Amino acid sequence: MSWTRALLAALAVCVLLLTGSVGCGSSGTQEQKNGESPSPVGELLDDADEEGRLYREVDGDQAPEVGVEVQPNADESWDVRLTVRDFRFSPAGTKEVPVAGQGLAHLYLDGRLIAKVRTPEYRLPAHLVPRGTHHVTARLYADDGTVWAVDGEPIESTADITASGAEPGLSAGATGVRTGGQGSPDRAGKAS
Repeated sequence: MSWTRALLAALAVCVLLLTGSVGCGSSGTQEQKNGESPSPVGELLDDADEEGRLYREVDGDQAPEVGVEVQPNADESWDVRLTVRDFRFSPAGTKEVPVAGQGLAHLYLDGRLIAKVRTPEYRLPAHLVPRGTHHVTARLYADDGTVWAVDGEPIESTADITASGAEPGLSAGATGVRTGGQGSPDRAGKAS
């Protein structure tokens, strides 16, 4: 009969291990009561971005990477495509806890935040890109809002774009002349 007790004990241990009842977190470390891991991902630095978000330093060999490519569309908008390595975009509603190689990207146009994205694709509206040369930057952030960094520098990539849109006053809607959908306006702006 001792073999049945040993078998039952072994089964009980297996059930505990499989259900996670022994307190193991998904990261392999036990979580504290406040939800923080006792060994956080990376090291928080005193440096911060322009919005005051702290840099989260990770080793270069463990660091995610991002590339940015921007292509013009016929409607003068721009398709922004991000390529990432050792990084995955977390879905909306994700817990605000840093997880290695996970988070979102912030897109900047000439240093101004234009979008926070959780997918590798974004359509940049034409009205945000005036005529001239501009810089589109993608920077990686952890889910807690910290900036992924290597050697004290944010993990980011920048692409230059040149918008050659129509002169101001010549683009549709900029002249103030409206037809109401009934023919084209004559020189005085009245519908024919």
